[in-house]
Amino acid sequence: MKKTTLVVLAATAALLYGSVSQAATEGKGLEPGKKYLIIHADDAGMCHSENMGTFDSMEKGIVSSASIMVPCPWFKEAAEYARNHPEKDFGVHTTLNCEWKDYRWGPVAPRDKVPSLVDEEGYLWGSTEKLAKHAKVDEVEIELRAQIDRAKQFGVPVTHLDTHMGGVIARPDIAQVYIKLGLEYDVPILFIRDPKQLAEENPAIAKYVNGAVKQLESQGLPVLDNLAQYYGGDTLEERYDNYRKCLADLKPGVTQLIIHCGYDDEELRAVTSSANRRNLDRVIFMDPKMIREIKNLGIEVITWKQFRDMAGKKAK
Repeated sequence: MKKTTLVVLAATAALLYGSVSQAATEGKGLEPGKKYLIIHADDAGMCHSENMGTFDSMEKGIVSSASIMVPCPWFKEAAEYARNHPEKDFGVHTTLNCEWKDYRWGPVAPRDKVPSLVDEEGYLWGSTEKLAKHAKVDEVEIELRAQIDRAKQFGVPVTHLDTHMGGVIARPDIAQVYIKLGLEYDVPILFIRDPKQLAEENPAIAKYVNGAVKQLESQGLPVLDNLAQYYGGDTLEERYDNYRKCLADLKPGVTQLIIHCGYDDEELRAVTSSANRRNLDRVIFMDPKMIREIKNLGIEVITWKQFRDMAGKKAK
């Protein structure tokens, strides 16, 4: 996309919705019955194309939050951007898997400290199922701490923790480590309030939801009401329709919509078969038509920083 086109899109987005800023919600609490949306770009740090797509979607579109994969080769670029743009919202995309065939990464902690987390080639396990089968919970804690600490060492103002491929809910004991670290580092974590929603992904975790929610909220860490993500749709029209339906059906409360933003270039195509869909996510959430639609639906787009701040205040 030409630079002049991006400038026009950015100006149009500002006129339609305004920037997602702390000033927009300062002093406000979450209003009952209102629809709030965190538009969240996963996988920053994975590669350069993913970084550029994420940064552009946050600067020139309506993406309000993102998270960084610390073990990945392009982590340093993502961390530098987050450090230099403290007004943006970045979390740690806790990463216990490496799913691609040729583009691989290993743990942040020394391999001899976390041998149960790596395959025979020394890379993180390729699937959540293999992680669940092999991982020792104490080694999971070592690795997750190493990832969070490295992000902080590189100056990332960490606003939340979430998960790549659901690795941190692969087993109940691993989920307990995830919750523990959120409490210890005093940052919100990606977690859903409704046990029924979580049960669809991992029935074994569902029975722990109520206790986890109480733990998190007792420390002032907010919990999402809903979560949405779409994998299907290989054309702009199909993918746009999926998101439009999601927005139209959005329930009151705070929902996180997970997307992936990149550029469909040679690098991203070499990494993943989803390069086209990641490119479409970027295009859609930089599109003034989508931004206008979100505004017309009365949806307030917020960040994780704002979510935490607003959840701690009573709505006036």
